[in-house]
Amino acid sequence: MLAAAAAQLDLEPLLATFQREGWVRLGRMLTDEGLDALRTRADEIMTAQVRYPEMFFQRDAESGRYDDLEFGKGWQGPSLAYRKIEKLELDPRFFQWLSNPLFGRVARTMIADEVALYRAVLFTKSAAGGTALPWHQDGGIFWGVDRDPTLQIWTALDDCPVEAGCLEVLPRSHLGGLATPQGGVIPDGELARAQAVERALALPAVAGEVLLIHNHVWHRSGVNHTGRPRRALSVCLMSAQTRCLRRKRAPRQFRTVFPG
Repeated sequence: MLAAAAAQLDLEPLLATFQREGWVRLGRMLTDEGLDALRTRADEIMTAQVRYPEMFFQRDAESGRYDDLEFGKGWQGPSLAYRKIEKLELDPRFFQWLSNPLFGRVARTMIADEVALYRAVLFTKSAAGGTALPWHQDGGIFWGVDRDPTLQIWTALDDCPVEAGCLEVLPRSHLGGLATPQGGVIPDGELARAQAVERALALPAVAGEVLLIHNHVWHRSGVNHTGRPRRALSVCLMSAQTRCLRRKRAPRQFRTVFPG
C-alpha cells in the first residue's frame, strides 16, 4: 500500500514544520492499489458485507448540523451515511495501512520507541453532504487518558477539495495548549479572540495524500457539496506508557502498533 517514495522521505524538515505550525503534508503516500482496497473495505463495513461487532458507528444528522447528531445509537443498519466509524484497527486491511513503516518512522521520532494506538477512525461525508464539524481540539479530560496524544496521521481516501468539506486548521493554535480543560469544541469567545474564522487555513487534499495533525491544533470541516463521498482515515498514535483514567468501566487497553 505504501508508495516507494516514502522510504526516501526526509522527515526532519517536515516534523520541524509540524511542531511549529501544528500540521504538515507528507505527500501522496497511499498507492492506487491501497486506495482501492481501503475504499472497498470502507463500503463493505458500512453496508454490513464485513462486520466487526466491536466497531463504533455514528450516523450523520439529517440536518447536517453537528448539534443535531444522535449519540449512543451505534450501528443502525447498512448505510453509506455513517459519519464516523471507530476501531478500524480490527480490520486487517486498515491495520496494514496504519502500521506501515512510514507511520512507524514518524511515530518513533515524535513519540517514543514503543507506540500505541489511541484510535483509528474513518471520517466520512457522504455524497448527500454529511455533517459540518465545528472548531475543536482532540484532547482534554474527555479523552480519558493520563497524557494527551499529540500526533494524528490523516489519510485522504478520496479527493478532498474545499467544496467537499476539507480539513481546516488554525495554524500554531496548538502552541497555546487546550482552550478548555475538557477539550473538544472551542467556545465562541475563544474563537472570536483568536479570529479563527478570518485566519482559518483550508487544507484540500488529493486521494492518497497524508497529513500530520497535532491533536491540539484547532481544526474543523464543512459540508460536502460535490455529490461524491469524502472519506478520510485519522490515526491517533501515542506513547505505549499512556494509561486510561476511566473508572465507571474497566480501563481501556491500548493496542501497541510499533513495538520497542
